[in-house]
Amino acid sequence: MPFDDLKPPRRGIGWLAVVILGVVLGLIGIALTIGGAWLVALRGSPYYLLAGLGLIAAGIFIARRRVLGAWIYLAVFIATLVWAVWEVGLQGWPLVPRIVAPAVLMLLVIAAMPVLSPGRIGRRMSLGGLAAFALLLVVGGVAIAQANRPAAPLALPEPDSQMVEPALLTSGADWPAYGGSYSARRYSPLTEITPENVGRLERVWTAHTGDLPSAAAAGKYGAETTPLKVGGSLYLCSAKNILIALDPATGKERWRYDPKVPDSAIPYTAACRSVSYYAVPGADPAEACATRIIEGTLDARLIAVDARNGLPCEGFGKGGQIDTKANMGSTPAGMVSITSAPTIVRDVIVTGHQILDGQMRDAPSGVILGYDAKTGEQRWAWDLARPDRTNAPPPGEIYTRGTPNMWTTASGDEALGLVYLPLGNSAADYWSSSRSPLERAHSTSLVALDVTTGQPAWKFQTVHNDVWDYDLGSQGTLVDFPTAAGLVPAIILPSKQGDIYVLDRRTGRPLTGVEERKVPTGGVEPSERSPTQPFSRYHTLRKADLTERSMWGMSPIDQMVCRIQFQRAKYDGFYTAPTADRRYIEYPGYNGGSDWGGVAVDARRGVIVANYNDMPNYNRLVPRAEADAKGWAPRSEARGGSLGSGAEGAGDPQAGTPYAIDVNAGWRLPVTGLLCKEPPYGGIRAIDLKTGKTLWDRPFGSARTNGPFGIPSMLPIEIGTPNNGGAVVTAGGLVFIAAATDNLIRAIDLKTGKTVWKDVLPAGGQATPMTYEVNGRQYVAIMAGGHHFMETPIGDAVIAYALPAR
Repeated sequence: MPFDDLKPPRRGIGWLAVVILGVVLGLIGIALTIGGAWLVALRGSPYYLLAGLGLIAAGIFIARRRVLGAWIYLAVFIATLVWAVWEVGLQGWPLVPRIVAPAVLMLLVIAAMPVLSPGRIGRRMSLGGLAAFALLLVVGGVAIAQANRPAAPLALPEPDSQMVEPALLTSGADWPAYGGSYSARRYSPLTEITPENVGRLERVWTAHTGDLPSAAAAGKYGAETTPLKVGGSLYLCSAKNILIALDPATGKERWRYDPKVPDSAIPYTAACRSVSYYAVPGADPAEACATRIIEGTLDARLIAVDARNGLPCEGFGKGGQIDTKANMGSTPAGMVSITSAPTIVRDVIVTGHQILDGQMRDAPSGVILGYDAKTGEQRWAWDLARPDRTNAPPPGEIYTRGTPNMWTTASGDEALGLVYLPLGNSAADYWSSSRSPLERAHSTSLVALDVTTGQPAWKFQTVHNDVWDYDLGSQGTLVDFPTAAGLVPAIILPSKQGDIYVLDRRTGRPLTGVEERKVPTGGVEPSERSPTQPFSRYHTLRKADLTERSMWGMSPIDQMVCRIQFQRAKYDGFYTAPTADRRYIEYPGYNGGSDWGGVAVDARRGVIVANYNDMPNYNRLVPRAEADAKGWAPRSEARGGSLGSGAEGAGDPQAGTPYAIDVNAGWRLPVTGLLCKEPPYGGIRAIDLKTGKTLWDRPFGSARTNGPFGIPSMLPIEIGTPNNGGAVVTAGGLVFIAAATDNLIRAIDLKTGKTVWKDVLPAGGQATPMTYEVNGRQYVAIMAGGHHFMETPIGDAVIAYALPAR
């Protein structure tokens, strides 16, 4: 009688475990068979159907304690390995859902052999199977490790100190502006901290803003703050705009001013990215408000306080503040906010507004305003839909509603008298038919404005008639760009699409190649879609288009679910047009590419450092009747209420258009919360400024706080996480950055891209750090405020690091 027909006696725990194993295999097989059949019907991979049938057969025989089931599963496992390597090669992360869970089941089947085949033969098969499995693990691990070794970094360019800084206030001992200066290079010439000694960096002080969310504001905080350091004080704003001055050497509080911003004013996020410093020209230093700190608030006020004591500057506006919502018409609480630091060029404060996304076509205006930095008097207003006007509208009229706004930070050139405005989209991001010609011409564009007149000098558009929410979130960076004709004053413009453009900042003319390429059309507005879009030939952070093979999960089952979602969705590649009859895939998603963290530029070495996101969105336009039935309404309507903590765009009403929008940001699975695209989800890269070539590129962010079902894995593996916030690069050869979802701040060796120091923050580090010097000692400071969108812990700590005192 063949040994397969010998049924082992029913005995003990081993027998029960084998039965359970067989049932589990069978249930997994049923799930794979049903889903696999669906996937095949959608013209997807047949693997899951075939594997499911094999698992059902293996499960039946194993549950009946027949060794044939083990051999069937072994065949399925070997076929799985062959298929996995055929599909994705030896790429580490893509192999995880394909082979890890099947390998665990293979181990269990091997362990069951003594029960399935009792006696000496079963034990030998079990021991032999374990040895073979261990050998496979070692050989496979070595092969995968070799195949995934990072490319060797290219040599950094030779240092060149010819680059001119056009800003009046520059970084060094101080950090006088959000981006280090209004050139926004995020570069410091300090050299005390180097790759050789950064391992000795230690916390020297921690301060607390005391600004934590109330019950009404829970799930809406994300401070995003970068402090300034000017002279003997560190200045910052909290999530709800409390202004604070600290001793930069000790963290001791010197003063604070609370503008009393109500919770109702919070738009999507309670954030204050930074403040602005201004010294009145020719003023007596002892005079009140000779130096001042200026901030924009969540309720859209401009506030000026004395930098020495925090008292309001009575001569600025009315009692030290200006309501920038004047002449905007209806502005419900939370609809109009200022979350970025104003830019001050030639004594003019320039500010835009965050107009709450996705609410209504008839949203408040995206008007850009200029104010006298000393008196607060309005100098000009740029309403792009009314180029004939240069200031406030006449009585009875308001600024044009629904126009593109600037929610992020402008950069400025004091010598040229220009401010550079990264504009967003027209109100109702995902519907374009009702936009005016001037809106179409200016949306998702960089506009250079003459700061003395408020009139545009030039513009450069990165997306034609944008319906992907690819607004320009990054501050442009001013550099002197090397060309064959010599150095040219330029601006580097990152984008959410991943493209990086280099423009002559005097004229807007591209200094590197930009070409119009054909892109998908169609969708719900086929006549609206541009047949071409501008692509940068200089550099892009964007990866190749997705395929079914790009789908991920923690097991074959959820990877199969993602494959089914992929095949059901509309996806024609980059710039797939929005659809309503089914989901469509937007890749990259609205978080970038590059977002509000921008890029850092080592002005001496000529190196760009860019951290970026690499995630899709899984979207659908929702017809108006369906959206109304769901109760989706603008913030201003009672049933709309205040926004919760969900992702931006997840049920935005877009009132006044035929469709609402439902965005699955990052394309996450229900229940497990895992992302459908394979890792990495974020990276950091060094780029040669002159050539646009990648010097090094690596995943950015570890898996320590991420995992299925929201359970932290605590794995210190660099999976590459979503990230928000920027980097700072120093002449000492280091990049300081937090930003990722693992709550770490890192120092990265600019030469190699390797992390040479890190520290665990008490909350999320979704902010850009800064560095400064006091009495010859270099400090690095970061706001650990966390972020609801990034799902990191919320906090109020400002932390400073330095080398041990000499």
